[in-house]
Amino acid sequence: MPLDRLGPRLRDRLASAVRPGWTRTMAVRRVAAAALLVAAAVIALAGTRANGEFEVLVAAHDLLPGQVVAAGDLTTRLVAGSTVPTGAISDTALATGRTVTGRVRTGEMLTDTRLLSSRLPADLTGVDDARLVPVRLSDEAVTSLLRPGDVVDVLTDSADVLARRAVVAMHTGQNSPTGISAGRSTVAPVLLAMDVAAAHRVAAAGLDSSLAVVLH
Repeated sequence: MPLDRLGPRLRDRLASAVRPGWTRTMAVRRVAAAALLVAAAVIALAGTRANGEFEVLVAAHDLLPGQVVAAGDLTTRLVAGSTVPTGAISDTALATGRTVTGRVRTGEMLTDTRLLSSRLPADLTGVDDARLVPVRLSDEAVTSLLRPGDVVDVLTDSADVLARRAVVAMHTGQNSPTGISAGRSTVAPVLLAMDVAAAHRVAAAGLDSSLAVVLH
């Protein structure tokens, strides 16, 4: 029936019955739209933080080679994602209880190559079957010059090459409590990463004589 044929009173009742539902629908739509905008803003902000910053572990104080890491030695810090090196550690559980391979300064980011692990030889050399070999060098002066990450060739005292491009994994320095007696002094061993065949040659040769290294 056309509305213009209804009485004024009936038309008013129909209009008032329809209007509240339409109003509620529009209100719900507006609230939903506002909620979506807020959610989009939150997601955008979260994405900016995730893309722009990264939480890493840094040394709470200086860490020395050979030191076993405790939870109190570490703290977290948010840094720009572009400054985070490969292998940066963000989980305290992955660092505690492991041994530091080289000196780490206060505030320095901790990476996997700074801690001893089963993957360290492979990470340093790029060779899957790499091994770590403690080597006592014949020249203490050379021992003191080495630093983690140095690349060396290992030779016998008769100049036979036992290993090429071995990588210094850890060096605790001279007069270390972990040193090995050598005459009148105590010479700390140098931990070298190399492929498995070279590791066996170096380990066997080191039983009978002191070894030397040539730095690259």
